[in-house]
Amino acid sequence: MAQRFGCDSVARVARPRIVLADDELNLRKVLGAILTRDGYEVLEARDGEEALGLVARHDNIAAAITDLRMPRLDGMGFLRRMVADHAEVPVIMITAHGSVDSAVEAVKIGAFDYIEKPFEQSQIQQVVAKALKQHELDKRAPRPAQPTASSGGRYGLIGRSPVLEQVFSMIEKVADTPSTVLISGESGTGKELIARALHNNSSRKAGPFIKINCAAIPKTLMESELFGYEKGAFTGAVASKPGRFELADGGTLFLDEIGEIPVEMQVKLLRVLQESEFERVGGIKTIKVDVRLVTATNRDLQKEVAGGAFREDLFYRLNVVPVHLPPLRERRGDIPLLVDHFIARFNERLKKQIAGVDDEAMARLTAHSWPGNIRELENVLERTILFCEGPTIRAADLPPELSGAVVQAAAAAAASGPLVVPAASTIPNVTPPFGTTAPAPEGRASSLKELVRQETERVERELIVRALEETGGNVTQAARKLKISRKSLQNKMKEFGLRDRE
Repeated sequence: MAQRFGCDSVARVARPRIVLADDELNLRKVLGAILTRDGYEVLEARDGEEALGLVARHDNIAAAITDLRMPRLDGMGFLRRMVADHAEVPVIMITAHGSVDSAVEAVKIGAFDYIEKPFEQSQIQQVVAKALKQHELDKRAPRPAQPTASSGGRYGLIGRSPVLEQVFSMIEKVADTPSTVLISGESGTGKELIARALHNNSSRKAGPFIKINCAAIPKTLMESELFGYEKGAFTGAVASKPGRFELADGGTLFLDEIGEIPVEMQVKLLRVLQESEFERVGGIKTIKVDVRLVTATNRDLQKEVAGGAFREDLFYRLNVVPVHLPPLRERRGDIPLLVDHFIARFNERLKKQIAGVDDEAMARLTAHSWPGNIRELENVLERTILFCEGPTIRAADLPPELSGAVVQAAAAAAASGPLVVPAASTIPNVTPPFGTTAPAPEGRASSLKELVRQETERVERELIVRALEETGGNVTQAARKLKISRKSLQNKMKEFGLRDRE
């Protein structure tokens, strides 16, 4: 059985891998058969130590299922090691009747969910499906970084751009308050990192940090997931189970992709926010909780409200403290810092010795629009470092989609038509056009990388000036024309010395 499930044949590579740890052979056989029929590759282990070895030896582990009580290393010990070393892998705890308190504690530590014995086949299938959906969504999010003095940044985010500094300042001001926070930003910008920073820098940091990605939960299960259920509330509810609000009592509940919550559930969520109480599905007892709520979305919730897909009263209740995390293309100056950070990380992980990036390669990395944001940059660099044969990453080492980044950026700027720009004497800090022979300022390198940075700033500045002129100096309309947020435009205007145009 173990040999069949542990097979690494080419035909099985694409199948999601699940580590199953339990000292009971019969349970491993039953669960292994169920999961294999559902299309998963199952790697069996008799205890936590053996399971950790499987995780270390195999790539693409999508989830782990572990019994609570095992010899050598039990389920709690295995969970703690996974949270520390493999936080991206969701862990599902199996517990016997009477050990529910331990299972609840496991979820607070970082387990994805738990299942109480005896359980039905549909239960394990349902929980595993949710865990794998969560795993897929988490793979798109940036991993926490360890910023250094040279890289700048805090809270797991790398960078020193003015827009990022404003985010850091906001965290410091609101972290230790009970106010609800709504984090907005594109996928891959690091919204979960901000949520964790708010929790870890508050007086609730000793309490649980419970997260749930609303996009990973089927709409029919959303209510029981958030508020829990009583035994017999529906088919398959063989025992009572607390929801995420109960688990987060005394701590922070992070609802990612809040825009995915169905409209009928939004009313119930609003009541919890207003009264800090609710009832489990199928229950009559009112449960009071002390939870700090942090939410995140990659949608424009105001547009969702206008379209009737999101309740206006709930939006204003969530949007007490709005925090916008800018996309990578709005803080291109941080890209070299991120590149250096990822090179150091992957050198250690992949056993490589890449010294850095040459000027042309850095110019292409800086010019790329990065629609997938930091996660896309991370993936590109991992792939590049893996196959790079020399000590330095060159332009030829980068994937094809980046090969024309600089040319495309210049073409896009040229296609926008002639720009009407005020005379240089009336605009401070005008950068000479790309390719001119103007001397570089003292202390600044005249490398290709620096010239591309200067050209990028020049084009950005000219586009902003033109947008302001076309809108009569209206910042809101200019931001809409440029397809960036008003706050981002204000930051750019400050950076380019154009604030007097407001």
